[in-house]
Amino acid sequence: MPTVVLLFLFFLGFLLLYTVFAVYAERKIAAFIQDRLGPMETGYYGLLQTIADLLKMLQKEDIVLHNADKLLFKLAPFLIFASVFAGFCFVPLAPHAVGSGSATGVFALMAIISLDVMGILMAGWGSNSKFSVIGAMRSVAQIVSYEIPLGLSVLCVAVCAGTLNLQEMAWQQSIFAPASNLWGGIFNWHIVRYPLLLPAFLIFFIASLAECNRAPFDLPEAESELVAGYQTEYAGFRWAMLMLSEYGMMLLVSLLSAVMFFGAWNTPLPNIGAWRLAEWTSGMLGQLSAWLWGSFWLLSKALLLVGVQMWVRWTYPRLRIDQLMALCWKYLTPAGLLLLLFCALMKLM
Repeated sequence: MPTVVLLFLFFLGFLLLYTVFAVYAERKIAAFIQDRLGPMETGYYGLLQTIADLLKMLQKEDIVLHNADKLLFKLAPFLIFASVFAGFCFVPLAPHAVGSGSATGVFALMAIISLDVMGILMAGWGSNSKFSVIGAMRSVAQIVSYEIPLGLSVLCVAVCAGTLNLQEMAWQQSIFAPASNLWGGIFNWHIVRYPLLLPAFLIFFIASLAECNRAPFDLPEAESELVAGYQTEYAGFRWAMLMLSEYGMMLLVSLLSAVMFFGAWNTPLPNIGAWRLAEWTSGMLGQLSAWLWGSFWLLSKALLLVGVQMWVRWTYPRLRIDQLMALCWKYLTPAGLLLLLFCALMKLM
C-alpha cells in the first residue's frame, strides 16, 4: 500500500481518536484551573463523557433554517474540515513516511489550510443570521490578519533551514545531518541551533492560536457577545464537524511547530537518532521501527503543544477586537519583519 494512503488512514483514525480524548482533557484541564471536578459520572472519572456527547450529536436532527442558503450551509463544515485535514498530507511522520515530498511543502500547507476562511464565510453567510454573519466576518478578519505574522515566522525558519521542504527540515535536525552537533538530540533542534528562532516560535504560537480561533483569540465565537459566532445555527453532526476541524487545526499547527522548531521526528535524547534502530536492523523490521519511533516522538511533541494551547485558553482572558488587531498589526507583524531581516543577515554572515 502506498505511503500516502497509509498516512491518510493513520491521520484520519488518529484525528478522530485524538479529538475524543482532547475534549476530555480540555474539560479536565479547565476544571483543574477553575478548581472544579469536570466530567465524573459517565465512565471511570468521566472518560466516556465525550463519547456520550458524540453519540448524542449523531442522533440529533439535522436542522437547516428555512431562509438559509441550503447549499452553502450544508457544504461549509465539510469544506472547513477538508481544508484542515488536507494539511496533514505534508507532515513528515517518520524518516521514511512523508505523504508529500513537495519542495515547497510548508508553503503549500499554509495555502491549503487558509481555504478554511472560505468555509467559515460560507457558514456565516449561508446561515442567514446576523450573529452568524458578524461571527464569520470577525473570523475572516482575524485569520487573514494573523496569517501575516504566521507566515513571517515560517519564513524565518525557511531562511535558517534553507528549504521549504518539511522533511528536509526534519533531516537537518537529526544527528546524521552534515552540520549536526556531535551531541545530537535536543542540541540539533532549530530553536537551539538558531537562537533567533525562539522569538519566531513565540510569534508562530500566538498567531496559530488566532488561526485556530482559540482563546484569548476566540472572538469569532465569543459566547457572551455573539451566541456562538459563525456556528450559531449549526447542530448535531455538522456542529461536530466544526469542532473536529478546530481540534484538527490545533493538532496540525502543533505538528508544524514540532517539525520546524523542535526536531520533528528526532528524539530529544543525545546521540540517539529517531531512525537509528532502522540502521541496526533491515527489511520490514527496520521500516517498522522507524515508523514507530518517529511517530512517537513527533506526536508526543505535538500533543504537549496542544496541552499548552488548552492551558493558555483557560488562563488568559479574551481580548477585545481592537486589542486583537493592535497586537497583530502593531506588534507581531513588525517583530516578524525584524526577525526575518536578522535571520537573513545571520545566514549571510
